[in-house]
This record gives sequence, C-alpha cells and structure tokens, in this order.
Amino acid sequence: MTDKPLVKDFATDWDHTDPQWVTDPYPIWEDLRKRCPVAHTERYGGGWFPATHAGVSAVAKDTEHFTSRTVVVGNGRPTDEDLPAPIGLVPPISSDPPFHAIARRLVLPAFAPAPVNALEPQIRALCARLLEKIGDSDEVNGGAQYAQFIPTAVIRQMLGFPEADEDLFREFVHIALEGVDHPQEERIEEFAPIEEYFTKQIEEHQENPRDDLTTYLLNAEIGGQKLPLEHVFGTMLLTLIAGIDTTWSAITSSLWHLSTHAEDLARLVNEPDLMPVAIEEFLRFYAPVTMARLVKEDMEFLGCPMKKDDWILLGFPAANRDPAVFPDADKFIIDRAENRHVAFGLGIHRCAGSNLARLELRIAIEEFIKRYPRFELADPAAVTWAAGQVRGARNLPFRILK
Repeated sequence: MTDKPLVKDFATDWDHTDPQWVTDPYPIWEDLRKRCPVAHTERYGGGWFPATHAGVSAVAKDTEHFTSRTVVVGNGRPTDEDLPAPIGLVPPISSDPPFHAIARRLVLPAFAPAPVNALEPQIRALCARLLEKIGDSDEVNGGAQYAQFIPTAVIRQMLGFPEADEDLFREFVHIALEGVDHPQEERIEEFAPIEEYFTKQIEEHQENPRDDLTTYLLNAEIGGQKLPLEHVFGTMLLTLIAGIDTTWSAITSSLWHLSTHAEDLARLVNEPDLMPVAIEEFLRFYAPVTMARLVKEDMEFLGCPMKKDDWILLGFPAANRDPAVFPDADKFIIDRAENRHVAFGLGIHRCAGSNLARLELRIAIEEFIKRYPRFELADPAAVTWAAGQVRGARNLPFRILK
C-alpha cells in the first residue's frame, strides 16, 4: 500500500485499504450503522459507503442514478473513451441496462447448475491432490498451501489457459484488486502485463479453437455479429479476477472460522448433512466482496449530497450483519435456518458465478476437514488479510491436532 495517513474517523474519511479496516472491518461497520449509515470520504476523488442493508439495497437496485461502468474504486475516473459504452471494462458486471441483460445472457450457460455440478469430481480430485501433497504435517498453511490453488485451477481450466501460468494469475488478482490506492498512472503501467497476456490468449485461441469459455466467447454473437474483441477481453478478465479472488477468500475465511471455533468444526465433522446450511452462514458472516458504482449526476440520495462520478462502495458484507434484517446478526449460527444473505450481491448484477463459488467452497471445506478433522490457528498474529474490495485471509497457519 502507498504511504498515506491512517484513518481517524471512518464516518468522514473511510478507506477500505486502511490497516484497521483490512484487519477487522466489522466493528467499523457496526459503528457506522449506528451513527452514520452512509459514510463519506474525499479519498479516491470522493466516495460514499452505505453500511446498512437498506442503503446497500437502494443503490444496488438503482440503475437510473448509478452506473456500473467501472466497479473497482481507485484514483482517477475512467472516461467514456476509456470505457466505450455500452460494454464497460469487464462485461456484464460493468455494463448498464439495456446492454447488460444481453451480455449477461451470453455467460449464464457456462455457470448454470448442470455444467457447474459436472465439475465436482474434478474439483474434489484437485483438493485431494493438494492435501496429499501437504501430507501429515503438524503445521499447514490453509491459504498458501491450499485455498489459493483451488479457484485458480478451476478458472484456468474453464478459460483454457496454461497450467504453468497459475502463479501469474494470482499476481494479476493482486494488481487488479489490492493495488487500488496506487496513482492512476502507476495502475496503467501495472495493468500492461495483464493486457499483454489476455491479448496473447485471444490470438492463440483464434488460431487454435478449443472447448473452453474463451473460444465460446470468440464465437458468440449479438445480433448476428461476433463480439468485439474488447468485450471478449473484458469478460475473460472478469472471469479470471473475480472467479479466483472471491472464492479463494471465501474458503480461507471459512477455514479461519473453523480454526478458531472448535465447536463449529466438530459439528461439521460429525454432522456432514449440516454443510449446505453452514455454507450459507459462512457466506453471510464472511461475505468477501464489496462492489462499486459511480454516481451519474449531482443529486441528493439517502440524505447525502452526491456529486457526479462520486464512488459508491456497496458494503454487501456490512449489509449481511445488519441487525435490522438478520436476528443475532453479529453471531455466527452454523445451523441458521433462514438466511437471505447478499454475499453474491443484489439487483441485476448479482454474481453469475454463484453456483460455482458455492460448489468450490463446499468441496474445499469437506475435503479439508476430512483430512484434518481437528485443527487450530497456530499463530493469530501471523494471519494476513487481503486489502481492497475482496477480503479473505492470505497467510493462514494452522496447527493440526491429533
């Protein structure tokens, strides 16, 4: 992160890359809900953060006053020339209506239940290989040795990219989502290798088509015309970045919880039928993703004087802990019966890959606790968390208990 002043009051100067927010954002959000449900900042050129379920929902469902043409808060603003309408940078999540519906329909078949469920044997075998490689060690790093490899391999195969490039993809994730406080000119330079890589993959798939999502996008048509290459590029980039980091983070947060709550770990080990319900509570309580919008025009909204091109950071994780919506919202209840969480978003941009994320999360936990039915956090001080709009543990040292 850049050298910048620490936040003193998140109500008037929030920063989602501040060390306090990165390490433990939940007390911050609880405080904001009580005294300032829509926080403001002058950082990143100005922005707002609704901390209540009602506020998040109002913005997420309003496509008249807010645009999704870019969804990652950063320094500077993209111009229409940078992000030609109606595609945006990473369609469909960066596409506004009415084009959004067209772009979303193109990708939904790849993430429908049938093709996703067909991946279960492959994902389970991947997790088993990773655990076998770790072996019977007394110490295991749930992030560095396990979680980071699962969505990387799944998404890499889906896009038809080389296995040897998986380390590169995790670096791309870091550049895209954790370098947001770098100056805009720096960000452009950092993105150059990403652009070069995806351009090369498009060219290789054009020369050698194969059965993967990249070739599918290259052959897809809208109104009888093949997709512009910037549309193909953007959807590939979205699939890689979002598909890897969100699930990686969900897996590590869930394993962190189990390592610090022995009673929940024991219940999952002894009551495997509880897993589907537990997955939803992991997603509610540790929702990894916040998503951005831009204000279209000067206006007052939620009682706030918003200006054109102000950021709105949608706190889906904060909404998931709003006591106005969830009973005992600040408690992890592993068998919570009713759980209408918003971990996958709200409105037209709700995550298209939710089926795949749930499957990977479930299998990753099932296989880990089958191999290591008793484990605990080895060193709480050594745990690190990703900064930016996707929060999850990175370094996650466990002690395996016999």
